[in-house]
Amino acid sequence: MRTSAAMGNRRGKQSSKVHAKGNDDSGADQSTPLVEPPQVRTEDDRAATRLELFFDLAYVLVIHQLALALKDDLGWHGVAVFVGLFAVTWWSWVTTTLYANRFDTNDILYRVAKLAATFAVAVMAASASTAVGGDGTVAFGIGYIATRVILAGLYLRAWRHVADVRATINLYFAATVLSAMIWAISLLTPAPITYILWAIGIAIEAMAPLAATRWGPNVPLHLDHLPERFGLFVILVLGESISAIVLGMKETHWSWSSLSVAALGFTLAASVWWMYFDIGGAEAKTEIQGDDRAVESGRADGYVYGHLPITMGVALLGVGIEQYVLHPVGELTAAGRWVLCAGVAVFVAGVCAILGSSSSNWKTIVPWPALAIPVVLIVGLVDSAAPFASAIVLAVGSVFAVATGIVRRRRSAVDTTET
Repeated sequence: MRTSAAMGNRRGKQSSKVHAKGNDDSGADQSTPLVEPPQVRTEDDRAATRLELFFDLAYVLVIHQLALALKDDLGWHGVAVFVGLFAVTWWSWVTTTLYANRFDTNDILYRVAKLAATFAVAVMAASASTAVGGDGTVAFGIGYIATRVILAGLYLRAWRHVADVRATINLYFAATVLSAMIWAISLLTPAPITYILWAIGIAIEAMAPLAATRWGPNVPLHLDHLPERFGLFVILVLGESISAIVLGMKETHWSWSSLSVAALGFTLAASVWWMYFDIGGAEAKTEIQGDDRAVESGRADGYVYGHLPITMGVALLGVGIEQYVLHPVGELTAAGRWVLCAGVAVFVAGVCAILGSSSSNWKTIVPWPALAIPVVLIVGLVDSAAPFASAIVLAVGSVFAVATGIVRRRRSAVDTTET
């Protein structure tokens, strides 16, 4: 994923005229073009569209179904299945988002393709809970393959109209097609070969952005649009935590102990929101947007990949909070305790990843937020502690992490101003 100021400047005036109407669907009086050829759109003044938000909702439904399945199989097998299918779901979303970041046209053809992909994701959601070891394997696989076929068609269209960047498009197109073929073959194989082939297909696609950075021509990313898309996805997944708190309070019939843990869980979820949107995520966003070589140097790659542990940790957090609300005084299983603690630790690891990679200075993550990871893991190791006590420690620790992060960022801003 490389950047080129020269190519961006060359296209800037042209793209601002071509895309002045039709791509920003925020106005009701704007007409949608029937056909509009793709162009590299990284110089446009863009924001997330209603179509993108609609598309994201289908992915949140997949994550919701995976969370419900984990709740019913709250053991190490269930956690492994959740992690694997979450990675598949997240990567499906990321690849489509990366295409839209560069080539979104919002014409009728693109809208139809995006809506078709949304239905394919809905198929994935309907089959997610039984995708591994159940009768949903084929349906989930077909849904994912459909998203790959649609994405490959979009890249083929971009290849036809954007000749300057065909070398990079070739890399993404080849990875998408090869992955779809492997997934198609997997549907004819028995378990566990099916799932091994799924992992191989995802690994091939995951290499495409890195290959494009190293060997592709200068194809920039829209570094204002991209953080907004990731932020919207994070907040939608974080909504699962609020949903878990609500369901937990309802299922426990408003018992005092569960209400208290629910309040602690909400404090933890709110702190995670604060740590991402006002501190860690905001700082990483500023770093990549302030560097003209953020894409070419690979720093934007780290920002993208770092959001996998961030969103996965947030999703696990929701499942863990619900378990704590349902079992506040000692009935919590080891897996239930670890889901919450691991969710926080994985989220913090993701924040470390986007901070360290976007700044190219891994010293910036020590002591904040890296020190939170061993602290959270220690809480998970204390088997004798009641869930109520662990929830207090995690909630208080999360508030302390937010306060420390705020002080750290303000000091950093002062130091930058002085220099």
